[in-house]
Amino acid sequence: MAEQKLRCPVCGSTEFIYDPETGELICKRCGYVLETTVDVGKEWREFDIKDAETKRRAGSPTTLTKMATGLSTEIGNIEDLYKLSEEERAEFMRLKKWQQRATSSLERNLKIAMQELKRITSQLNLPQTVEEEAAKIYLEAAEKGLIRGRSIETVVAACVYIACRKLEIPVTFEEIAQAAGVNKKELGRTYRYLIRQLKIKVLPISPVEYVHRFGALLNLPPEVIAKAVEIVEKARELDLTSGRGPQGIAAAALYIAATMYGIRKTQREIAEVAGVTEVTIRNRYKELVEKLGLQIEETGKKKR
Repeated sequence: MAEQKLRCPVCGSTEFIYDPETGELICKRCGYVLETTVDVGKEWREFDIKDAETKRRAGSPTTLTKMATGLSTEIGNIEDLYKLSEEERAEFMRLKKWQQRATSSLERNLKIAMQELKRITSQLNLPQTVEEEAAKIYLEAAEKGLIRGRSIETVVAACVYIACRKLEIPVTFEEIAQAAGVNKKELGRTYRYLIRQLKIKVLPISPVEYVHRFGALLNLPPEVIAKAVEIVEKARELDLTSGRGPQGIAAAALYIAATMYGIRKTQREIAEVAGVTEVTIRNRYKELVEKLGLQIEETGKKKR
């Protein structure tokens, strides 16, 4: 079927002009206005910052992290009390009290949780995507009543760790526990409880991701990090990484690579950065050297 062209009902012309200012489609021959679209833009203009502050009626987009704090209306500020008379102060305090009573426990909980979430993600320098994902997980857990009987700090920390695992952000369990100021065992129990109840599937993070992060924290040169990645990839091909913690594999690979290039890094230094024990590094080191057939001289230079 041939495509039908738009025609002017007055003169039959098929040539039109679109005016973006008015949103009108105008016949080029006779000037008939064929269509008028609704202008959905703002009905005012701003010429300076003052105009923008007084005329704008919207702010930044609402996100999950701002949901509990960005849209609530507060009845005055405590700082304004000195401006009020005695009767007005009594009325102010009465309204303030009723507002707090009218706020649900979930809203109060979310407000505190989002503040704690921002603190942890800011301290660990995590991206905004992690913050949003963690807020989504916490909200779901709160709506299902899974946070009852647990501290807000522990649940928020567990949500941050789950978000990091889902987004493959190489942050260790110990770093999150330290940033949140919570007990590692309690954090572990809460983490396992949430992923079981919310049916969240988390895959182990690749040791390669940890190699890049730990290498940067240890100020190792690019060639050492590249060698450590090569060692991890060979270990993965031989299925040496299955059933072993990715942090330990990454730490051992970095220790081997640093030793091969004559860079002195003790097992204790690497263990502190990786959040594992020196025993773990020694065990993984022996396995990798033996199974991959690596030859390392005590002087720290690579053998051919």
